[in-house]
Amino acid sequence: MELAERARMFAALGDVTRLALLDELAHGDLTPRALADALGTPGNLLTHHLGILQDSGLVRKRRSDVDGRSSYVQLTQVARAVLPSRPMARPKRIAFVCTANSARSQLAEALWHRASDIPAVSAGTHPALQVHPGAVRAAGRLGFDLSHAVPRQAQGLLEDDDLIISVCDSAGREIEPAHLHWSIPDPVMSDTPAAFDAASTELAQRIDALHHSIQGEES
Repeated sequence: MELAERARMFAALGDVTRLALLDELAHGDLTPRALADALGTPGNLLTHHLGILQDSGLVRKRRSDVDGRSSYVQLTQVARAVLPSRPMARPKRIAFVCTANSARSQLAEALWHRASDIPAVSAGTHPALQVHPGAVRAAGRLGFDLSHAVPRQAQGLLEDDDLIISVCDSAGREIEPAHLHWSIPDPVMSDTPAAFDAASTELAQRIDALHHSIQGEES
């Protein structure tokens, strides 16, 4: 990273509101409105701070797959590398949820099993009949076998003490219990190896960050 870029990044961190904003995004993505509500910050002031953090490469906005009028703010990989982990209590189990449970949530579950000994499941709000072939092939490139995985219904599977993580915007809106949200682009829309690999890479980065922030996990 060039000196000017580093200076801009560290200057962006020199503000209490911006640090609080980054803390809110430590484990999941939020809409600008949710961030404003969480911080008690007026919308115009939040826009100002988000602009500075975007220019410094610490956050980015992603347009929602469900509603093009809304977006999610998320940490960049640079931010995850630079900022200290925000500790989280060790959950009994992690549940990754998407709409069909045919791609992103299946990949997330497989990646989590490799990273941690905390049990994990995946499920869908409207499960498909089978795991998408592109997800099976992507898992194979990572050394996982999803050929026998079966999509499952979230209702009846999720438990009250699960740490629930939605990995698609549609499921994020449907799940009622408090949960974390990761706005991951749907690889099925493009249905290319590159799209599935990009989803796998982002999931792996987020899972690694979450793993290191959970209290009691070994680094």
